[in-house]
Order: sequence, then structure tokens, then C-alpha cells
Amino acid sequence: MSRWRLDWPTTSGSRLGTAVMRSQPEDFQVVEVMDAPFSGDGEHLCLFLEKRGDNTEFVARQLAGMAGIRSFDVGFCGLKDRHAVTRQWFSLYRPGKPDDAALIDAIGQRWTVLEQARHQRKLRRGDHSGNRFCLTLRDVTADPEALEERLASLRDSGIPNYFGPQRFGRDGNNLAQAVAQGDRPRRGRNFKAGMAFSAARSWLFNEVLAERVERDDWREIMEGDPWSAEPSGPLWGDGGTRAGGDLERIERDVVGRHPEMAGVFASTRMKPERRSLRLPISGLAWCWPEPGCLQLDFQLASGGFATALVAEILDVVAGEGNGNPAS
Repeated sequence: MSRWRLDWPTTSGSRLGTAVMRSQPEDFQVVEVMDAPFSGDGEHLCLFLEKRGDNTEFVARQLAGMAGIRSFDVGFCGLKDRHAVTRQWFSLYRPGKPDDAALIDAIGQRWTVLEQARHQRKLRRGDHSGNRFCLTLRDVTADPEALEERLASLRDSGIPNYFGPQRFGRDGNNLAQAVAQGDRPRRGRNFKAGMAFSAARSWLFNEVLAERVERDDWREIMEGDPWSAEPSGPLWGDGGTRAGGDLERIERDVVGRHPEMAGVFASTRMKPERRSLRLPISGLAWCWPEPGCLQLDFQLASGGFATALVAEILDVVAGEGNGNPAS
């Protein structure tokens, strides 16, 4: 049992029932969407891989070993979870090595190589525009008509842009590590420290968003919001938040309830940032392949969590995994 809250309020009241998510990897399919074309030449070999049962970080390390390069020289746009079938791009730094055939053949023995291209720079987090999802939820106990009505409403309104609970580790272990490290870690020091640090600011964002959801003003741009086009919430940093006025008071009040977590950022030199409170859902469609089995198809912007949509309609009972960050 976690000491940290890992389930946040929905916009629609109580959830409509339960479902099993990802009883098998094929139940959670993700396709990374890249809008900008690759340059066609350059020092980086970009590969669009289909993987099953491997997370992004593991694949990146394996690719580095196969290519004989540093792990740092493998780029990707976002983390994808292990318990899923995912298609995503990786870049490998290969200056002065124009013949990629042997390496691609070796990689193809491990994962399916769907596309390849040369590019002038390394892929970095957030370079993609979003992710397409196909989720299969099994043993659904909710009334189908009520579920479809709820989904139609969410398709129009969007959902709270919560970070998914998988960001925080099993039982919130990433949060415990962040608190244990205090304000010592710095961004980029190492992968585990970075994950713990990211989890801490993600959790505080969720707490602020939960407050706004309960106030029923999460869709509104409040006075003091640094963003003018859409309502935003804090990604906490050294100095706290960039908000002012009433919004700053709300955000500091929420974070102040969690001094251990706030203390992680006391002297990190990590500047405060912002994240949208609302997550639009593009192309949301659904069907019932068989009784009690709901299939959802939709697209989210980069950084959006598919589990945030599921949490608006159903309580998930344990399958093989707990969701996909698909950042």
C-alpha cells in the first residue's frame, strides 16, 4: 500500500464499473506519430521499430550495444511501457557510416523494422506530435449505454491531463526515492534519479490538478496563469511556480500540504515549468468486439496518458500491467 495518493478525482463523478486492462500486450497498442519529415540525410540513422514486451529504455540500451555507440547517442521521443505492443522511432548516431544494411539486418532479428531514414539530428523527448492508441478492455462490468454516453461527453470536453500512476512506480516507489534523495539530484545525473525527480514534480502537478477538478474550474484560465491560451498547472521547480495572483496562492497551498515532496525542489536549480490542465482526445471511437469487451481508438498529444481516459470511465483491475506512459 502506497503512502502517496495514486488515484485522483474524475470530472464525471463515480466511475461506471470495472474492467481488466492489458491481460496481454496486444490489448494495449501504441503508434508514435511524427508530423515533421526526416531530412533524408545526416549522421543519425532513424528506425521505426515494433516491439512487444520491451520498454523504451531497455531497447535503447540494446541498440547502443548493437551499434557500438554510447547509450547517450541513441535518441527517442518518448518512453513507452513494457506491457504493450508499441511502434516508435529511435535514432542512432552513426557519423561516417553510410552503409546501414548489416546493422539493420541484425536489429531486425530482435524487433520488426517498419521504416528507416537518415536525419541530421538526434531524436529528443517531445519531438513527436502524439500517439495513437488502440486499447482493449475486457470483463467490463459497466452498462454499455452509460459508457458510450460518458465517452461521447469526454470526446467533446477533453479530460484532466493527469500523469498516469505508472509514472510513480510500483506503490509509489519513485516518489519514495525522490523524497529519500531530497534536493541532491540534478536533471540528467542518471536515469533512476531523473525518473524519481520527474515523478515528484508529476505527482505535485496531479495534486494541483485534482484541486482544480474538485473546484470545477480546471477548464478556466485563472488570473495569474502564465499561459494565456489554455489553463495550465505547475511543474514544480526551484522557486516553486511561475503563476501569480490567486492561482499562485492555490498552487502554493496545495504543494504546502506536502512539505516532504516540496522539499525535493528546495535547491535543485530546476526552473519551474507549466503543463496544460486539459488533454484533448482526437478521433475517439469505440466498439464492442464481443460482449463485455470494449475497444477504444484515439490519439493524444505527446505527454498524454491513455490511462487518464480509462480512469474517467472505469476502475481498472489488475491485468499484466497498469498502463502506458506513451509520452
